Amino acid sequence: MKAAIVHALGVPPSYGDFREPEPGDGEIVVTVHAAPLSPIVKGLASGRHYASGKSGGFVPGVDGVGTDALGRRVYFLFPKAPFGSMAEKALALNGMIVPVPDMLSDEQAAAIATAGLASWIALSRRALLQKGDTVLVNGATGAAGGMAIQTARYFGAGKVIAVGRDKVKLDRLDADVKIAFDGDADRALRDQFDQGVDVVLDFVWGEPAVRVLRAATKDRGSRAGEPRLRFVQLGTMAGDEIPIRGDMLRSTGLELIGSGIGSVPVKELLAGAGELLAAAPAAGFRAPFKSLPLSAVTDVWNEAPEVRCLLLPNAKACASTG
Repeated sequence: MKAAIVHALGVPPSYGDFREPEPGDGEIVVTVHAAPLSPIVKGLASGRHYASGKSGGFVPGVDGVGTDALGRRVYFLFPKAPFGSMAEKALALNGMIVPVPDMLSDEQAAAIATAGLASWIALSRRALLQKGDTVLVNGATGAAGGMAIQTARYFGAGKVIAVGRDKVKLDRLDADVKIAFDGDADRALRDQFDQGVDVVLDFVWGEPAVRVLRAATKDRGSRAGEPRLRFVQLGTMAGDEIPIRGDMLRSTGLELIGSGIGSVPVKELLAGAGELLAAAPAAGFRAPFKSLPLSAVTDVWNEAPEVRCLLLPNAKACASTG
């Protein structure tokens, strides 16, 4: 079968022939229609992700949308190695698939799941968002950040603050407050934390997270007690490490929480994906995407696209957007 193949960690995959999967007990073969090219896919294939393997010789891709042997459309998560989602066929576990609603196309379902699952899990399992809470999204201009604004609204956030580097992209978002990382950002962030922020969804870490945390914690320490702040760490696009002072934690209600593989059981990740997709049609979730044939994998691997890229292993058509 045709597939994207990682021959060595840290090297973009090539398009070629790979052996077809043969299912064992509790496994099913999925004919893949759409496979997202997400940051975690790139991280795992580079060897830099904490869940990366030790060597190449595998098909990348952690999730996708396709059909099973009975013709049912399914979303599948964490297919069995070495048969990732970026191939004509993938090997999924029976317990790691959920149905795709009829109202969503394959590409819409893949885009919504890959962009929205992080915030859905963070808000429903980790931060436990309460109706009326104020949510700040750090890294709001990316695919996952844009979906985070929508999921926060869905779960009942009373106020949503979007923070990012690109002012033009920020202006397009449906957020109550928009803060660009410019010369006035620190003052604007401080003003929002003075007004009250309950949850931070941080998709970038690095220097942007330092500025957000500084605005949230500097010169605090009220004797009456500081309000609770759940800071959920979801990605490290801007850097893997940051300095944290001990008094940031002692003088505030700051709670640093991670959300991802390990901090959340994979069964809960899959359950969240099912909930997200089931809610999507009525909620009107929108996750922009660009679709390309799988044969383009090497060319697009290191691009920084404006929207989430989907690779179509069985497509005959040209590139499309949605």
